[in-house]
Amino acid sequence: MRFRVKVHEVVKKLPDWKKAALLLKEGAIGVIPTDTIYGVCGSVFKKQTVEKIYKLRRRNLKKPMIILISSFDDLHQLGIQLGAWQKKILKQLWPGKISVVLKCPSKKFKYLHLGTKTLALRLPKNKELIKILKVSGPLVAPSANLEGKKPAETINEARRYFKDKIFYYNKGKLKGKVSTLIDLTQKNIKVLRK
Repeated sequence: MRFRVKVHEVVKKLPDWKKAALLLKEGAIGVIPTDTIYGVCGSVFKKQTVEKIYKLRRRNLKKPMIILISSFDDLHQLGIQLGAWQKKILKQLWPGKISVVLKCPSKKFKYLHLGTKTLALRLPKNKELIKILKVSGPLVAPSANLEGKKPAETINEARRYFKDKIFYYNKGKLKGKVSTLIDLTQKNIKVLRK
Protein backbone atom coordinates (compact mmCIF):
# COMPACT_ATOMS: atom_id res chain seq x y z
CA MET A 1 0.00 0.00 0.00
CA ARG A 2 2.78 2.43 0.92
CA PHE A 3 4.52 1.71 -2.39
CA ARG A 4 1.37 2.68 -4.36
CA VAL A 5 1.09 5.98 -2.51
CA LYS A 6 4.74 6.79 -3.24
CA VAL A 7 4.34 6.00 -6.96
CA HIS A 8 1.24 8.21 -7.10
CA GLU A 9 3.16 11.06 -5.40
CA VAL A 10 6.03 10.71 -7.90
CA VAL A 11 3.61 10.78 -10.85
CA LYS A 12 1.88 13.88 -9.40
CA LYS A 13 5.21 15.72 -9.37
CA LEU A 14 6.04 14.95 -13.01
CA PRO A 15 5.73 17.77 -15.56
CA ASP A 16 2.48 17.62 -17.58
CA TRP A 17 4.28 16.74 -20.83
CA LYS A 18 5.92 13.74 -19.17
CA LYS A 19 2.62 12.49 -17.72
CA ALA A 20 1.10 12.72 -21.21
CA ALA A 21 4.10 10.92 -22.74
CA LEU A 22 3.97 8.04 -20.22
CA LEU A 23 0.21 7.61 -20.65
CA LEU A 24 0.60 7.49 -24.44
CA LYS A 25 3.45 4.98 -24.20
CA GLU A 26 1.19 2.68 -22.16
CA GLY A 27 -1.54 2.76 -24.82
CA ALA A 28 -3.78 5.59 -23.56
CA ILE A 29 -5.40 7.96 -26.05
CA GLY A 30 -5.09 11.70 -25.50
CA VAL A 31 -5.76 15.03 -27.10
CA ILE A 32 -2.41 16.80 -27.07
CA PRO A 33 -0.99 19.89 -28.76
CA THR A 34 1.00 19.01 -31.87
CA ASP A 35 3.17 21.37 -33.91
CA THR A 36 0.12 22.37 -35.97
CA ILE A 37 -3.19 21.84 -34.11
CA TYR A 38 -4.56 19.60 -31.33
CA GLY A 39 -4.36 15.93 -32.28
CA VAL A 40 -6.00 12.75 -31.00
CA CYS A 41 -2.85 10.76 -30.32
CA GLY A 42 -1.95 7.19 -29.50
CA SER A 43 0.99 4.80 -29.81
CA VAL A 44 1.57 3.38 -33.29
CA PHE A 45 2.78 0.16 -31.66
CA LYS A 46 -0.54 -0.54 -29.91
CA LYS A 47 -2.93 -1.91 -32.53
CA GLN A 48 -5.96 -1.68 -30.20
CA THR A 49 -5.19 1.98 -29.49
CA VAL A 50 -5.03 2.77 -33.22
CA GLU A 51 -8.34 0.94 -33.81
CA LYS A 52 -9.99 2.85 -30.92
CA ILE A 53 -8.93 6.19 -32.44
CA TYR A 54 -10.64 5.23 -35.72
CA LYS A 55 -13.84 4.49 -33.78
CA LEU A 56 -13.62 7.60 -31.60
CA ARG A 57 -13.15 9.93 -34.56
CA ARG A 58 -15.59 7.98 -36.78
CA ARG A 59 -12.74 8.02 -39.29
CA ASN A 60 -12.90 6.37 -42.70
CA LEU A 61 -11.26 2.95 -42.24
CA LYS A 62 -9.54 3.28 -45.62
CA LYS A 63 -7.65 6.45 -44.62
CA PRO A 64 -4.31 5.94 -42.84
CA MET A 65 -3.45 8.51 -40.15
CA ILE A 66 -0.44 10.82 -40.00
CA ILE A 67 2.32 9.61 -37.68
CA LEU A 68 4.56 11.89 -35.60
CA ILE A 69 8.17 10.79 -35.04
CA SER A 70 11.00 12.17 -32.90
CA SER A 71 13.93 11.30 -35.20
CA PHE A 72 14.94 9.55 -38.43
CA ASP A 73 15.64 6.44 -36.29
CA ASP A 74 11.90 6.01 -35.74
CA LEU A 75 11.52 5.25 -39.46
CA HIS A 76 13.52 2.02 -39.01
CA GLN A 77 11.18 0.91 -36.21
CA LEU A 78 8.33 1.20 -38.73
CA GLY A 79 10.16 -0.85 -41.38
CA ILE A 80 10.78 2.16 -43.63
CA GLN A 81 13.95 2.16 -45.73
CA LEU A 82 15.04 5.48 -47.24
CA GLY A 83 16.88 5.95 -50.50
CA ALA A 84 19.76 8.46 -50.63
CA TRP A 85 17.60 10.93 -52.61
CA GLN A 86 14.81 10.70 -49.99
CA LYS A 87 17.25 11.31 -47.12
CA LYS A 88 18.59 14.38 -48.89
CA ILE A 89 15.09 15.87 -49.35
CA LEU A 90 13.92 14.96 -45.83
CA LYS A 91 16.96 16.67 -44.27
CA GLN A 92 15.79 19.87 -45.98
CA LEU A 93 12.10 19.46 -45.01
CA TRP A 94 12.43 18.14 -41.44
CA PRO A 95 11.97 19.12 -38.72
CA GLY A 96 8.95 21.12 -39.82
CA LYS A 97 5.23 21.24 -40.55
CA ILE A 98 5.51 19.00 -43.61
CA SER A 99 4.16 15.44 -43.59
CA VAL A 100 5.70 13.03 -46.05
CA VAL A 101 4.28 9.83 -47.56
CA LEU A 102 6.85 7.01 -47.63
CA LYS A 103 6.68 3.32 -48.54
CA CYS A 104 6.00 0.92 -45.66
CA PRO A 105 5.71 -2.57 -47.16
CA SER A 106 5.66 -4.36 -43.77
CA LYS A 107 2.67 -6.66 -43.19
CA LYS A 108 3.28 -6.17 -39.47
CA PHE A 109 2.01 -2.58 -39.81
CA LYS A 110 -1.00 -3.29 -42.02
CA TYR A 111 -3.24 -1.88 -39.24
CA LEU A 112 -1.42 1.46 -39.85
CA HIS A 113 -1.08 1.54 -43.64
CA LEU A 114 -4.40 -0.30 -44.24
CA GLY A 115 -3.07 -2.11 -47.30
CA THR A 116 -1.76 1.05 -49.01
CA LYS A 117 1.80 0.02 -48.01
CA THR A 118 2.57 3.70 -47.39
CA LEU A 119 2.59 5.89 -44.29
CA ALA A 120 2.44 9.67 -43.86
CA LEU A 121 4.98 10.85 -41.29
CA ARG A 122 6.13 14.13 -39.78
CA LEU A 123 9.16 15.10 -37.71
CA PRO A 124 7.98 18.22 -35.81
CA LYS A 125 10.10 21.18 -34.76
CA ASN A 126 8.20 21.85 -31.50
CA LYS A 127 10.63 21.07 -28.63
CA GLU A 128 8.05 19.94 -26.08
CA LEU A 129 6.39 17.66 -28.62
CA ILE A 130 9.76 16.08 -29.43
CA LYS A 131 10.29 15.46 -25.68
CA ILE A 132 6.91 13.70 -25.55
CA LEU A 133 7.72 11.61 -28.65
CA LYS A 134 11.11 10.54 -27.29
CA VAL A 135 9.31 9.00 -24.28
CA SER A 136 6.08 7.79 -25.93
CA GLY A 137 7.53 6.60 -29.24
CA PRO A 138 5.88 7.40 -32.60
CA LEU A 139 2.24 8.49 -32.38
CA VAL A 140 -0.71 8.44 -34.76
CA ALA A 141 -1.97 12.03 -34.65
CA PRO A 142 -5.09 12.89 -36.62
CA SER A 143 -6.70 16.24 -35.83
CA ALA A 144 -8.93 16.48 -32.73
CA ASN A 145 -12.36 16.28 -34.32
CA LEU A 146 -14.89 13.83 -35.67
CA GLU A 147 -14.54 13.03 -39.37
CA GLY A 148 -15.78 15.98 -41.43
CA LYS A 149 -16.11 18.34 -38.44
CA LYS A 150 -14.03 21.42 -37.54
CA PRO A 151 -10.72 20.64 -35.75
CA ALA A 152 -10.82 21.60 -32.06
CA GLU A 153 -8.88 24.76 -31.21
CA THR A 154 -9.35 24.33 -27.44
CA ILE A 155 -9.63 21.44 -25.00
CA ASN A 156 -13.29 22.36 -24.33
CA GLU A 157 -14.05 21.96 -28.05
CA ALA A 158 -12.20 18.63 -28.10
CA ARG A 159 -14.15 17.48 -25.02
CA ARG A 160 -17.43 18.11 -26.84
CA TYR A 161 -16.31 15.57 -29.44
CA PHE A 162 -14.76 12.92 -27.19
CA LYS A 163 -16.26 13.47 -23.68
CA ASP A 164 -14.32 11.66 -20.93
CA LYS A 165 -13.25 8.68 -23.03
CA ILE A 166 -9.64 9.96 -23.28
CA PHE A 167 -7.20 12.28 -21.49
CA TYR A 168 -6.51 15.92 -22.37
CA TYR A 169 -3.30 17.96 -22.26
CA ASN A 170 -4.29 21.63 -22.26
CA LYS A 171 -2.02 24.25 -23.84
CA GLY A 172 -4.63 26.95 -24.39
CA LYS A 173 -6.07 27.92 -27.76
CA LEU A 174 -4.26 26.46 -30.77
CA LYS A 175 -5.24 27.98 -34.05
CA GLY A 176 -3.07 26.44 -36.72
CA LYS A 177 -3.40 24.71 -40.04
CA VAL A 178 -3.06 21.06 -40.97
CA SER A 179 0.37 20.14 -42.32
CA THR A 180 1.41 20.20 -45.96
CA LEU A 181 1.45 16.63 -47.34
CA ILE A 182 4.03 15.49 -49.88
CA ASP A 183 4.32 12.11 -51.63
CA LEU A 184 7.95 10.97 -51.56
CA THR A 185 7.37 7.38 -52.66
CA GLN A 186 8.79 8.18 -56.12
CA LYS A 187 11.28 10.70 -57.49
CA ASN A 188 8.37 12.45 -59.20
CA ILE A 189 7.44 14.35 -56.03
CA LYS A 190 3.77 15.30 -55.60
CA VAL A 191 2.19 17.82 -53.23
CA LEU A 192 -1.00 16.11 -52.06
CA ARG A 193 -2.14 18.89 -49.70
CA LYS A 194 -0.88 22.44 -49.20
